[in-house]
Parts: sequence; C-alpha cells; structure tokens
Amino acid sequence: MASVMPIRQFSTCLRCVRQTPGANGTRRLLSTSAVAREEVQTHPSNATPPPPSSNPPTGSAQNASPQEIPEYMQKWGTLDPQMVENKKQERRLLRREHVQPVGSRRRRAALRRSTMQQAPEVPFEQLPYQCFQEARKVLLEDRQEKIKEIETQQLRIKNVMDQDPAVSGGPMEKEARIRSMRARLSELIILADINDPVVKRKFEDGQGDMNKPIYRYLAEQKWRKYKRLVLEQRITQLAVIPDLLPSLDLVADIDLGFGRKQVAPGDFVDSAISEKMPRLNVQTFTPGERLVTVVVVDADVPVPETDSFTYRCHFIASNIPISPTQTSIPLQRIAQEDHKTEDPAAKKISLPWIAPWAHKGAPYHRLAIFILEQNEAKALDVTRLSKTKRNTFNLRSFVDIYKLNAIGATLFRTKWDESMAGVMERAGHKDQINVELKRKRVEPLPHKRRTERMR
Repeated sequence: MASVMPIRQFSTCLRCVRQTPGANGTRRLLSTSAVAREEVQTHPSNATPPPPSSNPPTGSAQNASPQEIPEYMQKWGTLDPQMVENKKQERRLLRREHVQPVGSRRRRAALRRSTMQQAPEVPFEQLPYQCFQEARKVLLEDRQEKIKEIETQQLRIKNVMDQDPAVSGGPMEKEARIRSMRARLSELIILADINDPVVKRKFEDGQGDMNKPIYRYLAEQKWRKYKRLVLEQRITQLAVIPDLLPSLDLVADIDLGFGRKQVAPGDFVDSAISEKMPRLNVQTFTPGERLVTVVVVDADVPVPETDSFTYRCHFIASNIPISPTQTSIPLQRIAQEDHKTEDPAAKKISLPWIAPWAHKGAPYHRLAIFILEQNEAKALDVTRLSKTKRNTFNLRSFVDIYKLNAIGATLFRTKWDESMAGVMERAGHKDQINVELKRKRVEPLPHKRRTERMR
C-alpha cells in the first residue's frame, strides 16, 4: 500500500481571501490578483507522522563511510530499521541512513524487546495469551458462518443467471437483481476477514496483498478517512475545481514527488526541481487493470492584453496501465522508451514535459495533474493527441472529445524564484525573463480621494 506522507494544513481559508469563479461567469482578473506573498501562507502541521511503507528505499547514506557522516550523527549509535520504536529514533534513521522504518511501531517495539530478552520468536497466531486465543476461536466460528453464507450466495447467483428473464420480470430486472446479489457477495467476502487479527497485523505492517479484497477495502477506508479529505480540501480551496473541470470524484490515491522530494497537494516547488518530470504513484482500489492518461495543466497563465488568465498544457501521456498492484507511473522511463521507439503510434507521450515557469511579479501558478481513465480500456491514438495545442488548452473539451473519466488529481504551485531565469532560458523563453508584471493601481472612489490626500 502506498505510504501516507505528511500533509500541511492551510492557516486561512482561501475562500475568505480570493473569490473563485461562480456560476454567473465571474472571472479572476490579472490586474487585481494578489502577488504570491499576499496569498494565504501554508505552515507544517504538528500531526503525528503516519506509518511508513513496508518496502524502505535504499539510501546513499547506507553505503557511506563513517568519515562522511558527521560526528554528532555517529553518536546516535546503531539504528536498525526493524527495531526503532519512537519518533526520535525514526527521525534520526531517516536523517542519517535515508531509510524508512519497517512495519508498525508496535511491531518494531515487540521485536526489540524479544531480542533484548533473547526470547524465541513465537508466531503471531500462537501467542500464549488465553484471552487472545479464546477471542480467536469466536472469530474463527464467525468466519466459518460467513464462508457458508458466501457459498449460498454464489449458488443463488448461479441459479438467477440460469433463470429465464421472464421469471425475473424482464432482462433489466434480472440484471439489477444480479448486481444486487454480487454486491452482497462482495460485502460477505469483506466481513469474513475484517476481524482477523492476522489480516490486521499484515495491513498495519504494510505487508497486505492488494490482490485480495480485504486489503483493498482497508486501504481505501484509511485513505478516505484523512488523505482524501485533505486532497479534496486543497483542490476545492485552490479552485482547481471548477476552474479546470466542473466536478471530480476522487477514487484513486496519488502520491506526487520530484526526485526524492515528496510534494504534498498545493505545495510550492522550486523551479529548478520541477524542471524535470515528476514521479507519480497511483493507488486504485478496484480490481483489474485499466489504461489511464496523465495530463498536467497550468491554470494561471496571465494574458496582460485582456487582463485575464488562460491555460497551458505541460504534459500528456496516454495508454499507461495501472492496477491495485501496479501503482507506479515511471514517466522518466516511459520517455526513454519513447525516445528509442521509431513508430510514432507505439509511443505513449504525445506532448513532452515542459518546465513550469512564471513571470516576475505574477501570482503563483497552479499546476494540476489529472489521472484520466480511458473508456473501456481502449488505447488512444497518440498521433492524434500530439496535435493538441498547448496554449489555451481546455481540459473540459479534451475529456469530452476522448471520452475520458477523471479518477484522481493533485497539484503543486510555482512562482518566480532565483532559479526561474535559468529555467526559462533553457526552456526557450529568454525574451520573457526581463518581463515583470505589476499590479494595476486602483483609483479610490471620489468621496475617498480627499481623505487619502489628507493622510
């Protein structure tokens, strides 16, 4: 299961600071938009970091010699990813070894104590606690009942499928009845394992098999309780919806990063970091493989001539397979494979990545990343997609033309910084480096002019 990264909360609601476009067609004007420093600021929360992934990445510090590690870090002693049991040790492990702790904190504490006491390791389901074993007997009896109900439900579905539609009230009624019975069957499969302590332990330790319905269900519930709520808050407060799409039902978990830097939804990313393609991890919770299209759109391209904003497409890649167990979307690798492929129709990237850039003095730019599911897993024509215009890109029309369904989205923000000039020059926008946007001075009302002169 994808690890949950710490997410920062807003200190002020953006709806109180900045008006979003309404149904009456109100536009946000370039001349009246606040600069980045006047917008709402974000600050890191003090929330407890969630459990890390069970597959820790191998860091460069693991192979580093003691001379390369600072002296004060060497005094921390040995830090075993299997046995660190408090927040301080976890932070030190990440800082010095660049390695994530393995499993849950409770599991690591138990392993450490059993190692210190030199006690033989006992399988979890054979722990010698009478209350625990008696509870397992009750849970086992309940599971056997659920298995019998599952077998009965499967037999009922088979009988209804073999039945004449006229007996069920027509083909539509028969299909509706079968859908209802299959939904009940899925519910029974979840209930059969939902209370199993071994299942819960494996899920908490990040060892769950996402091919099994119970682990997909637990992962989805955990995502919906916190991470989805924060992502929905950021997308709504930053007006990605309805600026780019009229509505969006988030059903997939997306982790965004640049290199080794994890990016929370709505974070500012340095222009030198965002110059390279991001890495995406998309976790779905429904079985089966599907094809998706990845689209990156800048929703805040200023148009000084009309005192307004427009859109720019920064990246489009199609025909990318994902599933509950195949979550990574390696855009860098896909770009390398496309570079080696001579057939244009066999490529996946139709519009290559261009670095996000912003003028000096302009408001921050929202870079929205959408995961769009392709209709019936049919491959799209990349040659046709490559003719899409980057400037004045309309995501609504794009989704309607190719019959796509948005299943997830995230975003990051960019603004003018010390690296932006170099990024713009390498991107071929050298003539825009010296352009600076300034806010238009709003003249006071007549009855306030004399008051302002007297101040």
